[in-house]
Amino acid sequence: MTRATAVRAVLAVAVLLASVFITLTMSPRLGLDLQGGTRIVLQARDTATVEADRETTDRTLEVLRQRIDSLGVSEPTLTRSGEDRIIVELPDVQDPRQAAEVIGRTAQLTFHAVEGEGTDQPEEKTPAPESTTDPESTTEPAPDTDTDPDSDRLTLPDEQGRLLALGEPRLSGAGVEDATAAFDAQGGAGWTVSLEFRKGAGQDWKKLTGEAACHPAGDDRRRVAIVLDEQVISSPQVDPSVGCRAGLPSGATQITGSFSADEARDLALLIKGGALPVPVEIVEQRTVGPTLGAAAIDASAQAALIGAAATALFITVVYRLFGALAAVALGAYGVISYAALVALGVTLTLPGLAGFVLAIGMAVDANVLVFERAREECADRPTRSLRSALTTGFRKAWSAVADSNATTLIAAGLLFFLGSGPVKGFGVTLAIGVVASMFSALVIARALTEIAANSRFVSDYRGVNGIARPGAVRTWLVRKDPKLFRKSARWLVVSAALVVVAVAGIVVRGVDLGVEFTGGRLVEYSTSRPVDVETARDSIAAAGFGDAEVTTAGDGDLSVRTGKLDNDGEHALRAALAEEGGETTKVRDELIGPSLGDELRRNALIALGVAVAVQLAYLAVRFRWTFAVASVVAMVHDVILVVGAFAWLGRPVDGIFLAALLTVIGYSVNDSVVVFDRVRELWGANRRTPLDTIARRAVLQTVPRTVNTGMGALFILAALAVLGGDSLADFALALLIGIVVGTWSSVFTAVPGALALERSAKAPPPPAPGKGKGTPRGKARAARRDPLDNGARV
Repeated sequence: MTRATAVRAVLAVAVLLASVFITLTMSPRLGLDLQGGTRIVLQARDTATVEADRETTDRTLEVLRQRIDSLGVSEPTLTRSGEDRIIVELPDVQDPRQAAEVIGRTAQLTFHAVEGEGTDQPEEKTPAPESTTDPESTTEPAPDTDTDPDSDRLTLPDEQGRLLALGEPRLSGAGVEDATAAFDAQGGAGWTVSLEFRKGAGQDWKKLTGEAACHPAGDDRRRVAIVLDEQVISSPQVDPSVGCRAGLPSGATQITGSFSADEARDLALLIKGGALPVPVEIVEQRTVGPTLGAAAIDASAQAALIGAAATALFITVVYRLFGALAAVALGAYGVISYAALVALGVTLTLPGLAGFVLAIGMAVDANVLVFERAREECADRPTRSLRSALTTGFRKAWSAVADSNATTLIAAGLLFFLGSGPVKGFGVTLAIGVVASMFSALVIARALTEIAANSRFVSDYRGVNGIARPGAVRTWLVRKDPKLFRKSARWLVVSAALVVVAVAGIVVRGVDLGVEFTGGRLVEYSTSRPVDVETARDSIAAAGFGDAEVTTAGDGDLSVRTGKLDNDGEHALRAALAEEGGETTKVRDELIGPSLGDELRRNALIALGVAVAVQLAYLAVRFRWTFAVASVVAMVHDVILVVGAFAWLGRPVDGIFLAALLTVIGYSVNDSVVVFDRVRELWGANRRTPLDTIARRAVLQTVPRTVNTGMGALFILAALAVLGGDSLADFALALLIGIVVGTWSSVFTAVPGALALERSAKAPPPPAPGKGKGTPRGKARAARRDPLDNGARV
């Protein structure tokens, strides 16, 4: 065992032990789409006096935190997103009506002097002051002085509907220290809300009631109006026992207004939470039932186990002993990547879970690249040692491994920075999976295979190790030697025809944009009695929701999609379904505001555009510009085909589909990179050979890798498509289509495209390996020297 192998083995054992410890002692942090609950996204809005910037949004978040804590929700999470958005996550909350009402109301509580009876045509008034107003500041007009007609005024109906002319706000809700709901049985006032003022605000209250007491009993001007969000909730007369300018000395008051118990409690919660610095609007609301999340976890676990077992069995059959060792490294990869997710505190969402499962199938890519390279070395020099061939395979495969994983990391980064909500989690898990897969392949698998290669038994019995003999696919291709690119233009014609079919589907059938991109509401229900779609549609229409779209979802569930629908409307819709289906349970609920839908749709297009530009820039730096352009054309070809296939199939295009599409982009470029890396190597070593011959050899040499890697991903995706249910079926379907068309395009679109571009380009062939610009000839020879060759000669 060499020193390098020993270091890799020790490092692998240390990382594995740490990963096992983390796995056994720490629990993953599940997103709401897996544990169940409600997620609300709030958009802060500007007012006439306050801008919804980072500072005011942070203050609004703290006020909302107090309100939500008062609701008794266990472990709520509130975070700011960007400059003016707040994300509220409420675990285990299945009916968000109360939470949405308490969160969304601005609770602008103000106290006003009543100046008399109002007129039928109230003057234009400015809104009540925001919570940035100092609770101790007051405006003090003389009680008997005529007011300026141009100053701020409100004309609002009182509890009985009679208009009252109100003066300027004298106190705001920010001056209230505490608010409690209580039932006043002795006074007969029913449910009331008692307010306790802060010290300075208590003095303002005393002054306000003292000024009102200067007017005779029964006069409207002896009343004080308590206004919540420009609605008079109480306008009591000041008690006759209170003298002029004396005021109520206690600094406390009660709000009465024929409240029910729930109304009084909700009002107390709002006032105690404080007034929001800026109003907020609910732009997104998602509710997931606990059974749906649990089912998704179980399905993903089953898919991971079945897919990983199938992948391990496949690579063991293909690569024998070394394939079995790669399967062991694959299991280690699963432990390491899971431990990294847990240790970093990454919130595991449904798309993220799918990404974790998918990465297991793609993790064998680096091992396949190395093993195929080692097979080539053994075929070219049958007498060389197994250890030497394996070491050369790792060295020659490095550039393809690095470039292919870099393109996948680019796709993961785009998902994180341009995605929204759970899709970000997919980007994180995909990135962690790429790093963990490289570690498992280049450290763990290499240590295991190098130790095995040192065994005399493994070296002598060539049929055991799996790399000393060429594979069946390579042998068949070498024997047939198909002239793939003798007329390369025909492949471009076939690809163009496929694009035309896909575009026809987009134009004729249209793209079924999900509610995430169009705005509206999508609710999925489970009923205790079977209900067909027509019956459900009739029941919903009779309840006043004639424009609702009703479809089946899952195992007999019903999916209802509407335009604008508030929480009360959703409750009525559920009640209508319950009349036909018995007990009706909400499984999933997505509400997207129209402005957010436009933004998400725009961001999706930006993400695709940025993906094309970034991949083009990376490939242009790493390869010739002709190769870069051909790869990007193939990538766009794949995107159009996947979208067109979903259009023909009538499947929805939503955020999870976008995650799959960006993954397809990374996979497509990954395949093209492997092919063009081999083209560059062969062309540099054979500069006088025609490029179409070089391209044909490169494709034939890399097809085994493409097939074997694709099979690993297909096993996982097939398991996800069958076991994942509706939540993951479309994701898996998009990736299945993407892998098939990506494999096609990397050979029959990218390569012919590069050949066509090279015919018009004047750039010379690439330099031979090790003879790049500025590389001394001696160093080039040293770079090509066998690692086991000490340089001695006789």
